[in-house]
Amino acid sequence: MKYLPHTLIALIIAIQYPLWMGKGSWLKVWDFSRQVDAQKAKNIQLAARNAGLDAEVRDLKQGSDAVEERARTEFGMIKSDEVFYQIIDKTVPAKTSSKAPATPAPAATK
Repeated sequence: MKYLPHTLIALIIAIQYPLWMGKGSWLKVWDFSRQVDAQKAKNIQLAARNAGLDAEVRDLKQGSDAVEERARTEFGMIKSDEVFYQIIDKTVPAKTSSKAPATPAPAATK
């Protein structure tokens, strides 16, 4: 009877060990659950990006408006009957260098 409490405590610890530290422990399940949640969030972002790209592909296949917009913004193209005006913002100072251009030194003669 003297060793019975110690034996029971040892058995309880032996039973609890796999639950906390074993192959399918609570800690590993919690870690996998956290990884699954992170992957689900990433999948939602990728699905939104894919939906945007799919809409863009459909626009490019079906109409000429998207093609015109791309040509204007990316390549600076204009139609033959249009006039292009470029407005330069004067609030941005032009980059100037404070150094004077270097001049070559005169060759020494003897």
